[in-house]
Amino acid sequence: MAEAPAGRFDGEDLDGVRRWRGIRYALAPTGALRWRDPVAAPDGGAAAVPTRSYGPAAPQQSNPAVPLGPDTATDEDCLFLNVWAPESASASDSADARPVMVWIHGGAYTFGSASQPLFDGAALVRAGDVVLVTINYRLGALGFLDLSGVAPGEFDGNLALKDVLLALRWVQRNIAAFGGDPGRVTVFGESAGGGLVTTLLATPSAEGLFHRAIAQSSPVSSVYGPERALSVAERFLVEAGGSGGSGGPAETGTAIAARLRELPVDEIVRAGTAVYASVPDDAPGTLAFAPVVDGALVPEAPVTVLSEGRGIPVPLIIGTNRDEASLFKFMKSPLIPITGDRLERMFDDMRAELPGADLPTESQVLGAYEGARHRALGLGIARDIGFRMPSLWAAEGHARVAPVWFYRFDHSSPFLHLIGLGATHATELPYLWGNLDGGPKDPTFRLGGRRIARRISARMQQRWTGFAHGRDPEADGAAQWLPYTADARDTLVIDGIDRSAPDLDRALRLGWGDRVLTFE
Repeated sequence: MAEAPAGRFDGEDLDGVRRWRGIRYALAPTGALRWRDPVAAPDGGAAAVPTRSYGPAAPQQSNPAVPLGPDTATDEDCLFLNVWAPESASASDSADARPVMVWIHGGAYTFGSASQPLFDGAALVRAGDVVLVTINYRLGALGFLDLSGVAPGEFDGNLALKDVLLALRWVQRNIAAFGGDPGRVTVFGESAGGGLVTTLLATPSAEGLFHRAIAQSSPVSSVYGPERALSVAERFLVEAGGSGGSGGPAETGTAIAARLRELPVDEIVRAGTAVYASVPDDAPGTLAFAPVVDGALVPEAPVTVLSEGRGIPVPLIIGTNRDEASLFKFMKSPLIPITGDRLERMFDDMRAELPGADLPTESQVLGAYEGARHRALGLGIARDIGFRMPSLWAAEGHARVAPVWFYRFDHSSPFLHLIGLGATHATELPYLWGNLDGGPKDPTFRLGGRRIARRISARMQQRWTGFAHGRDPEADGAAQWLPYTADARDTLVIDGIDRSAPDLDRALRLGWGDRVLTFE
């Protein structure tokens, strides 16, 4: 039993790990609270709250690339979190409090959940002696659509980011009751979760809510301004059966709000998923749903803030995977422009949006991929404009104000190598979580590779959790991971045998240049 300011929570014991699932941290964001800022859940009374099953995942369409697990329910009432703690962690001894790691899941800001089987935290907690928190937040149109421009005063924006901030405040207030140290909180996330981590680093009001950060495969630069957010909102209104824009002279902002709050959630998910696919198809290199530079909560583009060394100055691990883009090609996803014509459209749009900017020429960019086969060229450019270069720009700037460790995950199981996916997007996750068995339908180790995978997993867990403990991210008997500095630009390559590579991305830096490339 955890007795916290928020209430008494009845969890369960699992072979040396205690677990509490489905802890409510906010009221249901439904009815009048749909598209409104999250409201903290009221404290419970003396009665114990059973927390032995996950809360629902945020509403979303099924996506084979993001399996939610069997029997996972989805519901607008989704703002729950989960806690794992070592059995030896004591709420009564603050001197023995464990560092806290708060996980923000990925899924293109549209899919996923904290309850995915992949994110079962028992193995990570056992390996690293940490308290782990995993959180749900609103997704897709319900979490990232900014309707404030079409009906001022009727809607709030940056809702998912505000959900995360509220969950972090819950951690600060309550985690000591689970044996965690609120003064040692590490936020970590992958893909969209990594994007929320890098956005938090550029969110002034987040300062003090966390003390270290890990951003895995973050789309750092995919955060846009109010004009682009308004165009997405107008597109959504049309898709959802409205007239778009302000709704026309016959429909006031109040009427728009009333209509949208009465829409069945399935219709919102349908319309949102259609917009999710159509926006990057029409404007390659952009996302429909992402945090918004609103001038208030997020004052400036995170990639700009971080590249200029103005982020919240906490130690940071940041990096990407060697073959990020291959998954998007395999899934025929519109999110990443891979073909030559779509890449050309992306650069044309960027030049039009940034007139007079010193953008790299085609020959400069191609020079970074000398010797690459034609088929690999588009994948490389897509990987680097979407993930590698924004992470590199962020690392370069943030290293001026706090220690930074930069990595590239290169390992691929024999099966993933055979089918051409390699070390693609999200393939580091089973290693980090220690959950290498993805079930009978998971083909990852169909051709072997488990033995080396277990060794890589142990090293990653030791590095990530050691970092959360306040140490440098080292692993026993493995290559030293040196901090990233402007002088050496050391990068850890995570593979069957880890290695330290000085200035691994030199060709990319010279080809792409120092100018941060992003849509506004």
